Amino acid sequence: MSPVQKYAIGAGAAVLLSLILPVPYWVTLLVVLAVVAAPVVGYLMLDESQRARLKRARKRGIGR
Repeated sequence: MSPVQKYAIGAGAAVLLSLILPVPYWVTLLVVLAVVAAPVVGYLMLDESQRARLKRARKRGIGR
Protein backbone atom coordinates (compact mmCIF):
# COMPACT_ATOMS: atom_id res chain seq x y z
CA MET A 1 0.00 0.00 0.00
CA SER A 2 1.42 3.36 -1.00
CA PRO A 3 1.87 6.23 1.47
CA VAL A 4 -0.78 8.24 -0.37
CA GLN A 5 -3.31 5.45 0.10
CA LYS A 6 -2.46 5.23 3.80
CA TYR A 7 -2.96 8.98 4.14
CA ALA A 8 -6.29 8.84 2.33
CA ILE A 9 -7.56 5.97 4.48
CA GLY A 10 -6.49 7.73 7.66
CA ALA A 11 -8.08 10.98 6.57
CA GLY A 12 -11.31 9.24 5.67
CA ALA A 13 -11.36 7.44 9.01
CA ALA A 14 -10.80 10.69 10.89
CA VAL A 15 -13.64 12.40 9.06
CA LEU A 16 -16.03 9.47 9.52
CA LEU A 17 -15.13 9.19 13.20
CA SER A 18 -15.80 12.87 13.73
CA LEU A 19 -19.16 12.51 11.94
CA ILE A 20 -20.19 9.45 13.98
CA LEU A 21 -19.15 10.69 17.41
CA PRO A 22 -21.39 13.28 19.08
CA VAL A 23 -19.12 16.27 18.54
CA PRO A 24 -20.17 19.77 17.51
CA TYR A 25 -20.45 20.52 13.82
CA TRP A 26 -17.56 23.00 13.90
CA VAL A 27 -15.19 20.30 15.21
CA THR A 28 -16.08 18.08 12.26
CA LEU A 29 -15.55 21.01 9.93
CA LEU A 30 -12.13 21.67 11.46
CA VAL A 31 -11.16 18.01 10.98
CA VAL A 32 -12.19 18.12 7.32
CA LEU A 33 -10.30 21.38 6.76
CA ALA A 34 -7.20 19.99 8.46
CA VAL A 35 -7.30 16.87 6.28
CA VAL A 36 -7.48 19.02 3.15
CA ALA A 37 -5.05 21.70 4.31
CA ALA A 38 -2.21 19.41 5.42
CA PRO A 39 -1.07 18.29 1.94
CA VAL A 40 -1.69 21.74 0.45
CA VAL A 41 0.49 23.44 3.07
CA GLY A 42 3.15 20.76 2.62
CA TYR A 43 3.22 21.34 -1.12
CA LEU A 44 3.34 25.12 -0.75
CA MET A 45 6.32 24.81 1.61
CA LEU A 46 8.40 23.21 -1.15
CA ASP A 47 11.01 25.19 -3.03
CA GLU A 48 10.45 25.74 -6.77
CA SER A 49 13.12 23.18 -7.66
CA GLN A 50 11.55 20.65 -5.30
CA ARG A 51 8.14 21.21 -6.88
CA ALA A 52 9.59 20.65 -10.34
CA ARG A 53 11.33 17.50 -9.11
CA LEU A 54 8.07 16.25 -7.61
CA LYS A 55 6.22 16.86 -10.88
CA ARG A 56 8.88 14.92 -12.78
CA ALA A 57 8.65 12.07 -10.29
CA ARG A 58 4.87 11.92 -10.70
CA LYS A 59 5.14 11.72 -14.49
CA ARG A 60 7.63 8.89 -14.73
CA GLY A 61 6.99 7.19 -11.42
CA ILE A 62 9.22 7.06 -8.39
CA GLY A 63 12.16 4.65 -8.70
CA ARG A 64 12.10 4.42 -12.51
